Amino acid sequence: MTSAASAPRRARVRAPELIGEGGWLNTGGKDLTLADLRGRIVILDFWTFCCINCLHVLDELRELEEKHRDTVVIIGVHSPKFVHEAEHAAVVDAVERYEVHHPVLDDPKLATWKQYAVRAWPTLVVIDPEGYIVAQHAGEGHAHALARLVAELEAEHETKGTLRRGDGPYVAPEAVATDLRFPGKALLLPSGNFLVSDSTRHQLVELAADAESVVRRVGSGERGFGPDAFSEPQGLALLPDGSVVVADTVNHALRLFDPATGSVETVAGTGRQWWQGSPTSGPALEVDLSSPWDVAWWQDKVWIAMAGVHQLWTWDPRTRTVEVAAGTTNEGLVDGPAAEAWFAQPSGLAATEDRLWVADPETSALRYLEAAPDGEGGYLVTSAVGTGLFDFGHRDGDAGQALLQHPLGVTALPDGSVAVCDTYNHALRRFDPATGQVTTLATDLREPSDAVLAGNDIVVVESARHRLTRLRLPEEAVRVDAVAHRTQRAATEVAAGTLRLDVVFQAPSGQKLDTRYGPSTRLLVSSTPPELLLGGEGAGTDLFRELALNPELTEGVLHVSAMAASCDDDPDNEYPACHVHQQDWGVPVSVTASGATRLPLVLAGMAG
Repeated sequence: MTSAASAPRRARVRAPELIGEGGWLNTGGKDLTLADLRGRIVILDFWTFCCINCLHVLDELRELEEKHRDTVVIIGVHSPKFVHEAEHAAVVDAVERYEVHHPVLDDPKLATWKQYAVRAWPTLVVIDPEGYIVAQHAGEGHAHALARLVAELEAEHETKGTLRRGDGPYVAPEAVATDLRFPGKALLLPSGNFLVSDSTRHQLVELAADAESVVRRVGSGERGFGPDAFSEPQGLALLPDGSVVVADTVNHALRLFDPATGSVETVAGTGRQWWQGSPTSGPALEVDLSSPWDVAWWQDKVWIAMAGVHQLWTWDPRTRTVEVAAGTTNEGLVDGPAAEAWFAQPSGLAATEDRLWVADPETSALRYLEAAPDGEGGYLVTSAVGTGLFDFGHRDGDAGQALLQHPLGVTALPDGSVAVCDTYNHALRRFDPATGQVTTLATDLREPSDAVLAGNDIVVVESARHRLTRLRLPEEAVRVDAVAHRTQRAATEVAAGTLRLDVVFQAPSGQKLDTRYGPSTRLLVSSTPPELLLGGEGAGTDLFRELALNPELTEGVLHVSAMAASCDDDPDNEYPACHVHQQDWGVPVSVTASGATRLPLVLAGMAG
């Protein structure tokens, strides 16, 4: 059974108007309405720029956008999770940073999100040329289904005379000339120069010791996967032999750069994104990766912050193999043995002799790995700062109550403490394991994403100011007024007792569930706090579940992970093309007497 809902595929639901206080981007200053778009197939992409799954979907949509440019209009609806993401200037930056080449509605108060009853980032909604909603998809892996639906809608509305072809409303913004454009990470080379991942320009840039003068550029500057091309590179790690490992993020690969010769080779990854069910270990060039965001040399291996699947992996250059080292692929904050821990888009790494520090941005957390006590083997994961997916802010003091906001970088300091690039707070923070205290070292940085030590200075990558900034490590902390936030996203009111969870999945036209090798669906449910669920947690193969909610708790978060595999429905094809659809939801819930007894989550289809 794929779903409790059996709503018709083309339910005649009129699309609500598009409204957002922040206004429109990439339209040349024009405000768009659905009436302006009548006659076109409209795909709304509800996204937020912190979300790695949203970035994956941006890449999935590029081919569709180009192929159907005269009939399809993609509209990004930016719906923020973090306070910083509600700043209009930050949305403008993100649209350029990730090369979004379609109109974007800045919706800082989630007005359109609420009108369309969206529950997850990312969510795609398809509107036909007559202005009716015909499909909704949450998560990743829907590009093939969308392409098929677009072809059907083109044919249907061409026949009806309701399809209007022509140029879309996208207007490219003016390019800005700077030496760096949204740099991601940096490292200090043995020469005293700096190597920087110039992410939006798909290059590496070597800067002189002044951290300003360009010495050379590595890569063509065009998005690609050849020997002279990168795609949004991020993390950099210096190996003992002087070569540099590059996290080539959107290519889902590790590259090896030799500063002496300028050569670049691929050492891990296939260029394809990892999906559930793919191998998690093996020869490095045969195993798919998923958005590697940072790398670090620790304990004779390269450790990889695999942001796309909420895990840490390793690459062993001696055996030329990769394997999962920590994390389950579930998104959240759970400590303990590495194989059981949950991460949330790990994006920054820093190694000391006995610890690997991890910046875990979606939980606004600082985590670390260390060897388990003697005799136990393996590694343990511990959270130093941070409590979960929806609490963040800027608060110093004892680590147990300190708050960060989406940190992307961490740097080991000489005294045993660590500096944290607290990206969405525009600050450099410090955690001292000896005292358990969090302090602020510097403010007025613009989206700091990494920092490297250079003598008595710390050089910060100010990503949104397109530069490296040199700071003297201060002896005293900066005093900042404490603030605490929770996500603006409204909690779903549910009733105490039994809650019916339905994940709606309808296979795309011309496909069916792939049951050749057993169940083709998977559902995993848990909660924060764990006591919220008295029953119904755990894994299963049905996309529905009876949950028992604790009547003594008034709020919490339901974590739901769903996957479905569908294949072309052609009995004469021995090797049908198959596609995986997957999404993770973190659903804040409020338990009330009048709350709902059913929670529908749309993976693909229309909610019933």
